[in-house]
Amino acid sequence: MSTGRVLMANKSGAYVIKLTGDVRMTLCTTLDNCLSRMIEDPKFSSVLVDVTEAEGIDSTSLGLLAKISRLATPAMGHVPTLISNHPDITRIIETMGFRDRVYAIVSQAEIDRTLALDEQEVAPLDEISAHERVLEAHKILMSLNEKNRQTFRELVECMECHQP
Repeated sequence: MSTGRVLMANKSGAYVIKLTGDVRMTLCTTLDNCLSRMIEDPKFSSVLVDVTEAEGIDSTSLGLLAKISRLATPAMGHVPTLISNHPDITRIIETMGFRDRVYAIVSQAEIDRTLALDEQEVAPLDEISAHERVLEAHKILMSLNEKNRQTFRELVECMECHQP
């Protein structure tokens, strides 16, 4: 699998976030930085997440995708769109409870071809911030449904007991 990357474009407050390769927790600070810039933008109007070139995605990254939706939805007035055309990735996303509640999931969508997707610099990840982001991401996933609550309960409890 290729190393994960985060690409982002913005056109007058309409954002596109594209995840490629193997998307892991090492990108969580980078994703959080993208989210902060987007939400702090006074022109923010929409976000589209594209995972069509993702080869894998871990639970921390899924939790951060849920966080993006959680913060963007009130500003947009509806859930954002997520493009996924790989059955395995789509199945994972749907299993986490994303369909309709967190994202409108589609297999293809028109993206403005004039947008320049810029690769986001991978932000350094120290032990404390990694712990905080992993914990937050899994708490968000737990809040989506009972199955997630049961799946991640022990991990979250363990992380809460072993703060760095």
